[in-house]
Amino acid sequence: MNREQKRMLQRQGQMGADGSAGSRRTSVEDVQRRRSGERTHPRDFVRQVREEMRQVAWPTRPEVVNYTTIVLFVLVFMTALIFGLGVGSEKFVSFLFTK
Repeated sequence: MNREQKRMLQRQGQMGADGSAGSRRTSVEDVQRRRSGERTHPRDFVRQVREEMRQVAWPTRPEVVNYTTIVLFVLVFMTALIFGLGVGSEKFVSFLFTK
């Protein structure tokens, strides 16, 4: 494990500053269930999904608008570029075969 991975684990609270395993978010029951090979009950699965979704850093509305604008601009630009290259190569090939 390199320094970058250790720092990431420390930020997530999964490793202490001294390199020991820190407090994890999983409960003892979850660990025991995983070790015993039991399947997770759907209710527990939904609870775990909700817990994880609370930890997601959701973008703000202006960020979403900004990212969407960038994606659409790049999409239009790349479409025009590929179309232009296709038309240009078609003209070049037809020029070669007419002579």
